[in-house]
Amino acid sequence: MKNRKVFVGLSGGVDSAVSAALLKHEGYDVTGVFITIALPGYPCPAAEDRVEAMRVAAHLDIPFLEVNLSKEYEQEVFRPSIEEWQRGRTPNPDTLCNEKIKFGIFFDWCVEKGADFVATGHYARFSYHLKTAVDSEKDQTYFLWAVSEKKLQKTLFPVGGMQKSEVRALAKKFGLPVALRKDSQGLCFLGPISLEDMIEHEVPQTRGDVLSKSGEVIGTHKGVAHYTLGQRHGFDLQSTKAHTSPHFVIAKDIQANTITVSTSRVPRGKTNTIVTLKEINFIGEVSDGLCMARYRYRQTLIPAMLMNGTKVVLDEPHFVPEGQSLVLYRGDRCLGGGVVESATLT
Repeated sequence: MKNRKVFVGLSGGVDSAVSAALLKHEGYDVTGVFITIALPGYPCPAAEDRVEAMRVAAHLDIPFLEVNLSKEYEQEVFRPSIEEWQRGRTPNPDTLCNEKIKFGIFFDWCVEKGADFVATGHYARFSYHLKTAVDSEKDQTYFLWAVSEKKLQKTLFPVGGMQKSEVRALAKKFGLPVALRKDSQGLCFLGPISLEDMIEHEVPQTRGDVLSKSGEVIGTHKGVAHYTLGQRHGFDLQSTKAHTSPHFVIAKDIQANTITVSTSRVPRGKTNTIVTLKEINFIGEVSDGLCMARYRYRQTLIPAMLMNGTKVVLDEPHFVPEGQSLVLYRGDRCLGGGVVESATLT
């Protein structure tokens, strides 16, 4: 492997650091690369993360490069996501970031610089197909569904076959300076800020009515963009005995500036959900038929049927948010997925 150049995306965290250490141990010609992304008005941890990434590269005695993709991130991920929230939809910025930045612009930059492979600290596996990580609690294939098969064929996931505890142990064994560093919290590249605070900062909202299923006004909300289907908090209900039990958002009307809530977490009297997808990406050859699906990270997999390569029938009733990613699986294989264009209960 000495002639095979691998560029490792060093984030300043333990997973990417162990990935770089393992690849060097296996004989690859390893270069560490740090992606700088910082947006005005956000507590982006780029400066601190960069120092940690440099310390890892110095400890491993590997070359260190950096590339600033702040402008590209804002144009390709941040602004498109804000526009989706403004439309009342529920985008997935982390999926978009993987597609457009990490396995898009960054991947292409590494290849142009001479990389034979690009490696990351993602918990996933690739061997002919994209497969779930050994550590099911850390599996990140949900966020990788939009990455092209061509890119994945030149991607290495060194920690995808390990438990997180094993990764931490290896970090100590290799003496990595980030061995005890905690996993990052908050939004990808934006720092320790909640999604709710970010939306409030970027999408001016007007308070509106909360409706019951019968159309009765039973409370107020702070703006439709702040809510996603299935959400059970963030709105105020009138303090009556009938409204003391938990309520869940089951519909949104961006034009009327209303949300509709129900005490039922799942739709009553329905048995299936027909989901129509757009921006579909399948990883390898995928046929129609039985599969499993999820539309939220780490959600319990839902029995489903893929039809005509564009529709998925969930064998359960769900309030599926438009704009969210629906990802499909067969066994440990991630088939790919798409963006939810519409969801109909039957």
